[in-house]
Order: sequence, then structure tokens, then C-alpha cells
Amino acid sequence: MKEAQIIKAYEAAKERYAELGIDTDKALQQLQNISLSLHCWQTDDVTGFENPDGQLSGGIQATGNYPGKARNIDEVRQDIEKVKTLIPGNHRLSLHAIYGDFGGQKVDRDQIEVKHFQSWIDWAKANNMKLDFNSTSFSHPKSGDLSLSNPDKGIRDFWIEHTIRSRKIAEAMGEQLGSKACHNLWIHDGSKDLTVNRYYYRSLLKDSLDQIFAVKCPNVKDGVESKVFGVGLESFTVGSHEFYMGYAVQNGLMATLDMGHFHPTEETYDKISSMLLFTPEVLLHVSRPVRWDSDHVVILNDSVALLAQEIVWADALNRVNIGLDYFDASINRIGAYVIGSRATQKAFLQALLSPIKKLRENEAAGKYFQRLALLEEAKSLPWSAVYDYFCLKNGTPVAEEYISVIEQYEKDVTSKR
Repeated sequence: MKEAQIIKAYEAAKERYAELGIDTDKALQQLQNISLSLHCWQTDDVTGFENPDGQLSGGIQATGNYPGKARNIDEVRQDIEKVKTLIPGNHRLSLHAIYGDFGGQKVDRDQIEVKHFQSWIDWAKANNMKLDFNSTSFSHPKSGDLSLSNPDKGIRDFWIEHTIRSRKIAEAMGEQLGSKACHNLWIHDGSKDLTVNRYYYRSLLKDSLDQIFAVKCPNVKDGVESKVFGVGLESFTVGSHEFYMGYAVQNGLMATLDMGHFHPTEETYDKISSMLLFTPEVLLHVSRPVRWDSDHVVILNDSVALLAQEIVWADALNRVNIGLDYFDASINRIGAYVIGSRATQKAFLQALLSPIKKLRENEAAGKYFQRLALLEEAKSLPWSAVYDYFCLKNGTPVAEEYISVIEQYEKDVTSKR
């Protein structure tokens, strides 16, 4: 698409939005300041560097075997650097603990240290990125069905130590990079069939969390993530939404809301305004569940659009941390990154360009027909021309132009792995 054509379309869109009292330049500046936290595990199907040939376990799985996945730390970084050139704006990177720079050495999870992630911190500085972190309780001989809620104190202590060390790594990331790192705690703990000791397991989890968060990390934003169920653990999840919501509120932590971790008809967006009244911030995992927590690539669907609207309309952009979380191994992994990231940005741009002032006036006046009509008309406003201009300003491919770039990268790089 020619530059002059993009600019002309943007100017026309700008005039149309101005008729509704919307400043597109202001919206673009706000979008520029929204940093997504890209998930490193899309590059290699959540394999990590502990055991590249290992299988996923602990209530999750990646499906597909598209060729070209990253096999080592250099290839993961190479792919992320490519992705950065295809997504407008400045973004973060979220690492799992299994992605340390272990140098080929066996380092068990209760032994990980900042030194195993220092090269990531240095890489992030060189690439103008900030980092977030996640402890990793799955795919390990001591994972089993229970980790932090395990009645075996030895196993429980192992995972407590791992999580404390993970938070200390996040602390170093936040301190060295000058931006607090989000540390997310998700465990798969649960049971495949009927469970009678629910209170007991949850009391053990609470005790483990109390020990973990007794260690203060001022450069970390702590999030605790719930889930409805894990694969093979369908009947009982220790860390349910109610459990973590209560724990987050009681302890001033973030509740992590993953779009795939609720019942299929349960929308995540409706939780935002409630959680923000009782917790300082919220951490999001933007995903796309299809029938279950299947981690499909994010697209611009109603769920994502509603999520962005709720955040923008609540004036909560500075209190919501936006991370992506999906791992599709059935298509080009770089393409999956770019589709999901751009879809998320588009949702936020649509929300920023919505005629919220007039919508609020209609609602306050009881003009519900007018409110619904304006919501519908806003869907067909020329927001795509504004996003194209955003891509142009950031020096990234416009519209579908990124497809050929990714195809060339596949030809030159990933197909040779």
C-alpha cells in the first residue's frame, strides 16, 4: 500500500471521527503507550531449555507440529527480534523460568538464579525491551498433580523455593531495566476425579503463598492466576478464581485474568471493573479459547474487543498489564505472534476511538436506543485506516504486507531448522 494512499485515508478518517468529537491523533498517542507483553513460549511450543526433547505435562498441551520451531536460546531471540519489526509500538517480553541461559548445564528449578537470566536482561537492554517473568511448575518430575498444595512437605518446599527464586529473578529484571517486572504465578494443581479434601489442599496452597510473598520484591508486580481446569485435572482446581481473587484482595496483589481460564460462556471483560475496585492493578493473559483453554491465536473477536473497551472506558490503561498467552504449533509461529499482537492492538484502538462521551451522556439520560445505535455505528467507523497509519508511523508493514515478510523469513530461516 502506497504511503500517500495511507495518509489520505487517515486524513479522511480523522475528519469523520472529529465529527463525533474524537481526536485520532490523541488515540494514536495512547496506543503508542500501550505495551504488550509478548510470550516467549510461542516460539517453541513451551519447550524451554531444560530438556528440549521433553513432553509437556501438568494440565497443558500444545497441539500441532508445524516445522521451524525455535530449538535454542539464540533461535528464540532471533524469532522475537523478527516479530518486533512487524508489530508497531514498543513491547515487553514475558519469560518462563524454563527459558534460562543454562549453558547446557543441568540446573534444577529450586536452584535457578539471576545469573541464568542475566544474558536475557542484557539482550532486553540491547533491544529496547522490558521483561516479565513466570515461575514454571509444570513439566517436571516433581510436578505430578500437586505442587504448592502437595501434602508432601518436601515437594511443597521445592516449589516454594523455586517460586521465591523466580520472584528474585523478576526483581533483578525490574531493577536493571528500570521498569517493574510482572511476575505471574500459575500452578496446575488439581485432580482428575472427585475430591473430598478441597479445603485441606487450599489451606496448603495459602500457606505456601504466604511463605513466597513474605519475601519482599519492590521491583516486582505480583500476579496470581486462576484456572477452571487443566487437561487430566478436570474435576478440581486448587487455585480457582475465587481462591486467587480472595488472596489477591487480601494481600494487595494482582489477580491474573486469562481469557481461557473461565467457563466457556463467561466473559473476562466483566471482571475488570470489579477487580480494580479492590486490587491495585490487574494482569491480563489475552488468549482465545475454543471450547476449552485451547490457546488459539488471538483474533479480533467480540471477547477481545469487549475486554479492550472495558479497560479504556474505565480509564484503567495505567492499571492493567496486558500480556499475551497462546501457543499454536499448527501454523507459522511468527505469523501467530503477529496476528495475535495486532489483533489486540486493533481492539484497543477501536476502544480508544469509540464515542464514549456521547455514549455516557445517552446512558445517563436513559437514551438506551441512542446508546445501542451509536455502539453499532461505531463498529463501521474507519478505524482500520487509523491503524494502517499507526503502522506506517512506526515503520512496520501495513495491512497484509507482513504476510510476505514472514513467508520470506520462513524461507530464509525457520525452514532450515
